[in-house]
Amino acid sequence: MSERPENDDPDPNDAFDELVEAETDRDPDLAVIEAGSRTLRAQAGPPQGDGIPVRPADPEVDRALRAVEEELAGRWGETKLDPSVQRIAALLDILGSPQRAYPSIHITGTNGKTSTARMIEALLSAFDLRTGRYTSPHVQSITERISLDAAPISAERFIETYRDIAPYVEMVDNQQEYRLSFFEVLTAMAYAAFADTPVDIAVVEVGMGGTWDATNVIDGDVAVVTPIALDHTDRLGETPEQIAGEKSGIIKKDATVVLAQQPVEAASVMLKRAVEVDATVAREGMEFGVTSREVAVGGQMLTLRGLGGEYPEIFLPLYGAHQAHNAAVALAAVEAFFGVGSEHARTLDIDTIRSAFAAVTSPGRMEVVRRSPTVVLDAAHNPAGARAAAEAVTEAFGFSRLVGVVGASSDKDVRGFLEAFEPIFAEIVVTRNSSHRAMDPDELAAVAVEVFGAERVQVEPRLDDALEAAITLAEEEGEFSGAGVLVTGSVITVGEARLLMGRG
Repeated sequence: MSERPENDDPDPNDAFDELVEAETDRDPDLAVIEAGSRTLRAQAGPPQGDGIPVRPADPEVDRALRAVEEELAGRWGETKLDPSVQRIAALLDILGSPQRAYPSIHITGTNGKTSTARMIEALLSAFDLRTGRYTSPHVQSITERISLDAAPISAERFIETYRDIAPYVEMVDNQQEYRLSFFEVLTAMAYAAFADTPVDIAVVEVGMGGTWDATNVIDGDVAVVTPIALDHTDRLGETPEQIAGEKSGIIKKDATVVLAQQPVEAASVMLKRAVEVDATVAREGMEFGVTSREVAVGGQMLTLRGLGGEYPEIFLPLYGAHQAHNAAVALAAVEAFFGVGSEHARTLDIDTIRSAFAAVTSPGRMEVVRRSPTVVLDAAHNPAGARAAAEAVTEAFGFSRLVGVVGASSDKDVRGFLEAFEPIFAEIVVTRNSSHRAMDPDELAAVAVEVFGAERVQVEPRLDDALEAAITLAEEEGEFSGAGVLVTGSVITVGEARLLMGRG
């Protein structure tokens, strides 16, 4: 590794250690890793307009936000669940059922939920609708999870919303066997903020599953199911069919179901549920889909077939076939919301659709944060996501040599994840993020050695060291070699890497 430039600033190693120590005991999805860590040779330049908020500049607001984060962190995290909507329903009942104040599009699935939600939001906003979007987990800041009018809620409003509902949260806590969880409180905050705005429509991503997910107190006019694969098998089931059974719970009576391409057994479960509740089904590959796609500079050019007809020359500034399919699903969902394909047969305004898709961002999903060598971030964290990411990075970048940086969670199928990347990673640097769920780097390295061979595996316990090591490896072929780095394994790893690379 190269030497770092000397300066008079405090030792950034100490700053990173302090961050890790402070964050390790917190819920992983509340880990807000701040700027001030080591300045890498990998510094990427000024932040881009990606909709990711930074810490509040006002010290008083920042302290208040930290206080709210700490209070939320004291509750059950998102990995500890009691499968019931009883507590969230009780809280929302006291709040006057804010989730009934607007129509909604509800999204479940295994991979692609957040990207699809962001596309749906962009399309609805382009048609001058006031939107609320609720997604999880966040990449860098907890306030990302709640968006109003296609922008993250301000820290001030986040704090105000929490304080408004806090007395009622305490009431429900005292009435229930278990206190409301972190995710339940945050869900109630989102629904309350949407009603208070008020929004014309809410775009809501489930936290996990569907039937007993805290978000499932809404009756989505449109239920979206992105591709289902094996993940969270300890809670959702060990087969696509079992997982689909849990996720089908978001399909409500008389809704429209927009179904992405699925394993046959998962699709069968979804279709059965739709029949039971008299829901209308639109299937990718049948009623809608991707007609054509070509790699383009900065993304891809698509022709999409929607429920009402064809939409040619759609530029999507995201990489990978999986994002093209997400775009088709998002378009069909918005068409269904507007009644296209049922009440009338027509396409939506093509220029509006084109401008909306062209403005879509999805931070941490095949996101380029540096050039020469190119560094790409992708939040893939299960084997299906890894396969999609491997295909996307191969197609879009054509690196002569690719170095992987992987920091994974211990509760994931790490072997399956690494096997998906083995054909494209020349070398892999294993590391960890600051989450208490992070897999120990030595344990991760042991699996990586079995998959890649010892000569292709390097261990760097600190993420900043891992990034620098990978960039050094990529540079060994020379400035014009076309080598690159892919950082992946966890949303948390990607979020922390973004900040270390100067994107926060």
